[in-house]
Amino acid sequence: MHPCRTSVLTIAGSDSGGGAGIQADLKTIAAHGLHGLSAIAALTAQHTRGVTAVQVPDVGFLRAQIDACFEDFAVAAVKLGMLANATVIHAVADALERHAPKQVVLDPVMVASSGARLLEPEALDALRQRLLPRATLITPNIPEAELLLGRVIDDASADAALQALRDLGVAGVLLKGGHLDGTPQMIDRLHDGEIVHRFEHPRLEVEGHGTGCTLASAIASRLALGDPLPDACRAAADYVHGALVSAYRPGKGSVAVLDHFWERQALPR
Repeated sequence: MHPCRTSVLTIAGSDSGGGAGIQADLKTIAAHGLHGLSAIAALTAQHTRGVTAVQVPDVGFLRAQIDACFEDFAVAAVKLGMLANATVIHAVADALERHAPKQVVLDPVMVASSGARLLEPEALDALRQRLLPRATLITPNIPEAELLLGRVIDDASADAALQALRDLGVAGVLLKGGHLDGTPQMIDRLHDGEIVHRFEHPRLEVEGHGTGCTLASAIASRLALGDPLPDACRAAADYVHGALVSAYRPGKGSVAVLDHFWERQALPR
């Protein structure tokens, strides 16, 4: 008999360039020794220089993908990424209600790297009302947190923003600090429902691609392995930092793709 492996399901968008989205999630889950499952909520044509096209699959097919995963696998955790519109968000929320996974990590992909808003107002409302209350943890960056709260966030107001995000009805919030410039340290702040934890790493001179996807799927993986939430977030932040240190540039663009298997022996590139 072959040993069973714990499964983690990612419901997100596909990145044809292999650096972010479903592809980054599955590599991260595999790097943690777990079995990765996927339900593709959006298809993107993209590379290291940008996104050239996006297609949203039929929502009935998305439901079928999710149901197929839960029907055959013991899903220990779910990671949510790019959910393109309100219809998709409602379909995912309905599926979570049907299957009731124990751990749900929501990376609220709402703002592109260019600063462009990715979600229409009705989709943002659906995310607030249907997904935030079901999440074990949300992992917004600063622009996404600003969109959720409707106000500007700086380093001085980050702790207050963390509490305000919790007040939206989510159990735990990890506010990522990469967009807060001016300090040599990058500080991610976690409110676990009781206290605030801070995870500090030196800022790196690298433009990484897929960091948010990788962090959320690493947290989901650590939760699936049984880590308490603070330990899961700390280990995931360390993992992403190491993957950034070992990042490489496979394409013609300036962005670097994370080395998801940096803790193992490096393979020739």
